[in-house]
Amino acid sequence: MNHYAIDQWVDFTRGLLGIEIHTEMDAHLRSGCQQCRQLADFTAQLSVAFAGLATDAVPESAVRLARAIFPVRVPDQPKRGGRLPVEVVFDSYLAHAPGGLRAGRPQPWQGLYRAGDCSVDLRIEPELMSSRAAVVGQIASHILPEFELADLPVGLRSGDVLIAETRSNRFGEFQLEYDQQSRLKLRIDLRDSKSIQLPLKKVIFDQIAARNRTSLRTKKATPR
Repeated sequence: MNHYAIDQWVDFTRGLLGIEIHTEMDAHLRSGCQQCRQLADFTAQLSVAFAGLATDAVPESAVRLARAIFPVRVPDQPKRGGRLPVEVVFDSYLAHAPGGLRAGRPQPWQGLYRAGDCSVDLRIEPELMSSRAAVVGQIASHILPEFELADLPVGLRSGDVLIAETRSNRFGEFQLEYDQQSRLKLRIDLRDSKSIQLPLKKVIFDQIAARNRTSLRTKKATPR
């Protein structure tokens, strides 16, 4: 004769079993199995006792004693995320542009960065005759290209002031429009409490200055 375990009789007593198994266990009890009858009676008594305890108010002194023995654990505060080191893979201001494009209308800037397992592709498009610009970017994993980096917070800050914010889509893409200002930085918060921070204003100005210095040295070196 097959017998049932105590956990099954607990579920039987609490009415948590399906109709088929409940019917089988009930028939097993009616067959006269004393071993299972003892377990069924024991779990029934436990159920009644616990139901009665649930209705009794717990004295405050008992609660204090329990808290002293088992102190309430306060969830650890999330640690401030560390910034990942950033490597410049490509910067369009460092590339030699055709002579006809070195003057006139402001040209879009493109850059590719690598930070940890992530790559960030950026394009900044300044508006003509305006201080406004738009930054279009995409973050991806160069280790697992198929891994989605969706719904990541992306923000533009000038110092401690938040200028604009958005979230990446399912392809890791994002876009922000803003007024160009000093100390402007793009920050992407990752899921592992890490972040990627790119000093856009500083990078743009530095590369324009570097290009101008290169152009000036070239002119001085050219014999007249």
